[in-house]
Amino acid sequence: MAFLTLKHIQRIFEPGNNQVVALKDISLTVDAGEYVAIMGESGAGKSTLLNIIATLDQASSGKITLNGRDLTKLPEKAAAQYRREHLGFVFQNFNLLDSFNNQDNIFLPLVLAHTPLQEMQRRLAPLAQQLMITKLLARYPYEISGGQRQRIAVARALITQPELLLADEPTGALDSHNATQLLKLFAQVNQAGQTILLVTHSAATASYSRRTLFIKDGIIYHELYRGTQSQTQYLQKINTSLTALMTSGGEENVKA
Repeated sequence: MAFLTLKHIQRIFEPGNNQVVALKDISLTVDAGEYVAIMGESGAGKSTLLNIIATLDQASSGKITLNGRDLTKLPEKAAAQYRREHLGFVFQNFNLLDSFNNQDNIFLPLVLAHTPLQEMQRRLAPLAQQLMITKLLARYPYEISGGQRQRIAVARALITQPELLLADEPTGALDSHNATQLLKLFAQVNQAGQTILLVTHSAATASYSRRTLFIKDGIIYHELYRGTQSQTQYLQKINTSLTALMTSGGEENVKA
């Protein structure tokens, strides 16, 4: 059975008297341990889809199940608890609190879950070593670089030991060097078994994934699997698909 399943997800916004169909009909499955990137033009619905999976937004219709649990039926309070206990988030702008030092930023979701301090420290030690942030823990977000802040944000996402890691344009605020370091880290985390779903507009970022979905006009227009291809080969296929996506006017649903 698939780890994450979306069936006929639709999201319609109705500002004023205008109806905007952000997602028309999205169905997909993600297996445990997969690393999937979602791409599409601005306004294609990428972030809307991620927010619905994250229970930060609700679908107008359709069904989502994660590890056998129906997320579309969670009331607001239960959804907030579910996010804390089962999902990890990495955002473009880090979303760290400058009034907390880096260690306390990382601990925050565990504090909200009433996790004992000894357990928080036990989880942090190997993460800090893996992310090379041990010397940064006593400092504050405003005292460190953007790349370092994103590593703190990744630690905060992973310390909950999430079933699913969700990343929304995680390299958007980073220079090329720090972006590459972050994506290599994601690849390592995925190889260790972490399921990752990442939204990006960058072909280079998507090339680190194992599968790439392209959204257009509210549907999954195209899908690529990396398979045994090198990262360079996969990047070329992604760029080719993006060119086709921008020049095609019709709806299509193909796999490659």
